[in-house]
Amino acid sequence: MDESLIPLKSGSPRHEQISSWIRDQIEQKILGADDQLRSEKQLGQQFSVSRITVRRALQTLESEGLIYKRQGLGSFVQGSRVRPGLVQLTDFVEEMTAAGLRAHSEVLLFEAEQPAKKVMRALGLTDGQKVLRLDRLRFGDGEPIAFDRTWLPAMYARLLDDSDLASETIYTILERDFDIPIKRGRFRIEAVNAPNDVAGHLNIPWGRALLVIERTSYSEKGQPVYFQQRYYRCDRVAYELEVDSGQGTDRNTSLGYPLMQFEPVFKRA
Repeated sequence: MDESLIPLKSGSPRHEQISSWIRDQIEQKILGADDQLRSEKQLGQQFSVSRITVRRALQTLESEGLIYKRQGLGSFVQGSRVRPGLVQLTDFVEEMTAAGLRAHSEVLLFEAEQPAKKVMRALGLTDGQKVLRLDRLRFGDGEPIAFDRTWLPAMYARLLDDSDLASETIYTILERDFDIPIKRGRFRIEAVNAPNDVAGHLNIPWGRALLVIERTSYSEKGQPVYFQQRYYRCDRVAYELEVDSGQGTDRNTSLGYPLMQFEPVFKRA
């Protein structure tokens, strides 16, 4: 593997650029089956990033079946590609890009407020603690697709003061600028009738059915980073899932089939 310093570009998460570079090394046969990758410390020096960022890049490659780890030895190139068994966490821009749509956002509200009980429970807050509330209208190819309402505790909210939240996601800003990757998410998905204010922003009649996704996102240390409600227009998005019993798996198992993919499918206007 090339050991010279490799500069990273601005505008995309550093861990994605690192995993992409290593992936190219594997696909171009520069790294072969069972070749050992450089250590996390060495890769961090090579890309001028923290070990946390390197670790996340390696976790991506491991989930794709491109590398494997040996306890105490490091990471190695997988001999044959294994289908991933993880559902990946993605943000709005990544979803739009995957769908071939141009994403942008409009910030409607950015201010502190006293949170409702539901928000306090999700973020693990106590009475009297205020949060930052961020409302954004989300567009795909210039058409409103979703409305986001996000709440952040003060310790994370202050990191966003000088950020361009109209063009960048919280996910990207925290990862790139502060080395705070989002490692886990808890989701709830249900159909609701559109609240009056949300309906107005999405250019739909009041009371029309919307798909709302509630998400609590957690840091690597398990701390709640933000709680979000995203309202999707049902005429513009649906969710598809794929399950796979896996080779050699007993189809009669009471555990059911592993969830391989769960992703939004966007419809053009």
